[in-house]
Amino acid sequence: MDMRELTHDDIDLIAEATAVIDANADAESGIHTVGAAVRDATGRVHLGVNLYHFTGGPCAELVALGAARSAGARELVTIVAVGDGGRGVKAPCGRDRQVLADYHPGIRVIVPTPAGVRNVAIADLLPLAFDWVAEEQAASH
Repeated sequence: MDMRELTHDDIDLIAEATAVIDANADAESGIHTVGAAVRDATGRVHLGVNLYHFTGGPCAELVALGAARSAGARELVTIVAVGDGGRGVKAPCGRDRQVLADYHPGIRVIVPTPAGVRNVAIADLLPLAFDWVAEEQAASH
């Protein structure tokens, strides 16, 4: 597993994700419970919060990916999600891991581990992943 200690940039990214959920959390409704921050290859940071909904609304990580794309970012380097109420860094769910692996196979993810919060490659979080691109290509032939 390619697990790395946090850099100053990683710590700053965690602070950005914490700030966005602290500013947008809604304790009464529970609609926004996670914030995410993703850094692109130019160093810009893009933010998102989840939209909790009984139909399975988008996670904060996916909202941040959309915000990055809307801002013109093509290559994303590192992403992190932080829970509201001081819950700290959260690992991405399975759906988010698959989306990250499909759209940004080189992205790194900041996650909690038994050794503390670390920066890991998305491939390590989703071993033996479904290969959506290969399936799409096979279906078109």
